[in-house]
Amino acid sequence: MFRLKHYLEKIRRGQPINYETFLRRLPEAIRRKHRDVFRPEKVSSNGWVVHILAPSVFAELEENFAAPLSRAHAAEQGDSHRHGTGHSFLLVYREGLPSTRPDTVVVSKSAADCGFRLKSSALVVENEENFFEYQRMLAFASACENTGLGLENCDVVLGGGNRITRRACMAWLNRYERVYCAFDYDAGGLQMFATMAGYLGEKASFVYPVDLERWWSKFRKVPASTERVTRAIQLAEDLGFASLATAFRETGKFMEQEMILDD
Repeated sequence: MFRLKHYLEKIRRGQPINYETFLRRLPEAIRRKHRDVFRPEKVSSNGWVVHILAPSVFAELEENFAAPLSRAHAAEQGDSHRHGTGHSFLLVYREGLPSTRPDTVVVSKSAADCGFRLKSSALVVENEENFFEYQRMLAFASACENTGLGLENCDVVLGGGNRITRRACMAWLNRYERVYCAFDYDAGGLQMFATMAGYLGEKASFVYPVDLERWWSKFRKVPASTERVTRAIQLAEDLGFASLATAFRETGKFMEQEMILDD
């Protein structure tokens, strides 16, 4: 089980794995339909970068097969972080807050403790700095999506890395009519969106400018490897984001969303 977890983590990060060995470790039911779930791309003699075709199946693998039975069990094995907590929390900026302090939603596998009425839309912001500049992010998302977003019709949620892709968090987000995703323009951000879109369907939108070429100078983050660029391009193409794929090809770099605040 630990080995399978190791492979899943590398796939999530876009790192090469031995795909044949990975297949042997999969549960038989998943192994039989692996061509519908994964698309391996050979990058070396024994290395494949694995593209996820079925995000919901992959998320189920991560949750049900790769983790220890409980947090306590994982602690006994020497690393409690190998098992997700039974509860999670999300920070939310919403209309009517008495101060600059965001509200909190507590979610579990079966319920969400939310002390406010949801707006029709949610804007999920990946990084903390941008989250605290929520008014500017609402304006940016409004321009990208050609719609009017403000706290009167849209709650702003801190994604916090991969926290937002936990199934309980996505189940809570599914209560919104529309979910706008403002993530980094890189392989990780696109994979997060692919996972969420696999759960939320067409109500999920990836926020990026229509005139993306104007932003190429802000693509400054050097990827850890050429495989990461290749993976980002493939994900962008698979998701139908042609201009984003072009930006990755032309610049060879990624853009962190903090650059939006520098515009």
